Amino acid sequence: MQTDIVVIGSGIGGLSCGALLARYGFSVTVCESHAIPGGAAHSFTRNGFKFDSGPSLFSGLSYPSTNPLRHVLDAIGETVPCATYDAWGCRLPEGDFKSAIGSDDFSYVLRKLRGENAAKEWRQLQAVMEPLGKIATGMPPAAMRLDLGAIFTIGKYLPNFIGYGLDALKLTKPFSEILQDVVTDEFVYNWMDMLCFLLAGVPAKGISAAEMAFMFAEWYRPGVVLDYPLGGSGAVIEALVRGLEKYGGRLMLNAHVEEVLLRQNRAVGVRLRNGKEIIAKEAVVSNASMWDTLDLFADGALPDRFRREKLETPQCESFMHLHAGIDGAGLPEDLDCHYIVVKDWEITKPQNIVLVSIPSVLDRSLAPEGKHVIHAYTPGTEPYDLWEGLDRRSEEYQQQKRDRGEVLWRAIERVIPDLRERVEVSLVGTPLTHQRFLRRHRGTYGPAITAEQGLFPSGTTPIEGFWCCGDSTFPGIGVPAVAASGNIVANSIAPLEKHQSVLQELGF
Repeated sequence: MQTDIVVIGSGIGGLSCGALLARYGFSVTVCESHAIPGGAAHSFTRNGFKFDSGPSLFSGLSYPSTNPLRHVLDAIGETVPCATYDAWGCRLPEGDFKSAIGSDDFSYVLRKLRGENAAKEWRQLQAVMEPLGKIATGMPPAAMRLDLGAIFTIGKYLPNFIGYGLDALKLTKPFSEILQDVVTDEFVYNWMDMLCFLLAGVPAKGISAAEMAFMFAEWYRPGVVLDYPLGGSGAVIEALVRGLEKYGGRLMLNAHVEEVLLRQNRAVGVRLRNGKEIIAKEAVVSNASMWDTLDLFADGALPDRFRREKLETPQCESFMHLHAGIDGAGLPEDLDCHYIVVKDWEITKPQNIVLVSIPSVLDRSLAPEGKHVIHAYTPGTEPYDLWEGLDRRSEEYQQQKRDRGEVLWRAIERVIPDLRERVEVSLVGTPLTHQRFLRRHRGTYGPAITAEQGLFPSGTTPIEGFWCCGDSTFPGIGVPAVAASGNIVANSIAPLEKHQSVLQELGF
């Protein structure tokens, strides 16, 4: 078959790219290896319980915002109904409390927990980050492209930065340099260090100030709320697929791409595992990780330097997951949607941090009447080396799942003490689960490129007509970053006039 564009992988980055390219008028075919679209963001159902496989913390979907995912949805004319909330539960070494977002709410928490000086330092940090946030959000990814056409699409935003002077240079520095200049309270520093790690897979000394400025601008302002998509993260995927298909694009499931086809250093299509070839007249885009993308090319097809740089890129570790469906009888009505459980402040230590999501407190459709769904995971701290070479059918593997999964059960028990008596469904996932079902090299969360090492690579490659999007091409790793990467690659492939037309429709 023939198409204009082939996109490899239906994660949020790939679907954002594919749906926008369809919106721009290309015929697009998205090839997904799994039987379910969405990559790490797909949802799945067991015995009436609907689980999120990965991300469950969203913002900027229920209101006009700087979130690149919202911009993609606006461009393809799709919406995602959401429940909203403004706090999550914390189980920290300092005690148990709720953490609120918003411009002043966290100050109240700090004043009660640590005293007036901590609250004062937090307000000072907000003041320092405010102009940086305006710079970081002053140029929407929807306007960016990776060719000379960028002069016309982003040029109008450049005057916005003139008045900020040296503040703009701070965005390229590690966020820790800003923290150290403002914060002396140990808890405030540890809290920010943790948020950095959850956002980008690296602590404050590794994340750029630009990424944290975006987060401050999004979360710490008046009236802000967090979103939970009704129907789970799969509802976001469904919206992107609707947009893709509405403009004539096609999603192929169980379509595992074995090889990118080349002709004279130009990508001209893909070959599937079943031997079928799909010819791409314009471009091929990979939403696979940078390491998995290398495996799509025959030996010698890629320049040695390009291959070596990708192979040497440091990786975040993987995950342990627990998905549980439980009886909710008698549980408190004020359960939070999210909890974070921290043993101590060695942020990157394996099994030290567990995130717990109970989205059925906001969306009752996710579980049968009177039940709840729970997803707990260690955020990018589970070493793949502990699992490498294990046979998933062996008793050794099953025992290690039980041993390494125990931290997840104990974390949820900090919120629901009689958890194990309530369980009706339980599924434990490991780095090998990530590697198998998500096609992730070593089950990794993504690149661990620090601000000291430099910027993330862009979506361009040395192969003509071959592009990359997803967590390997834009800083941040999480949902906004991958949506932005898909947006930028789609813009770069599209003719300038069509890009400008969509920007005008969006009000940019």
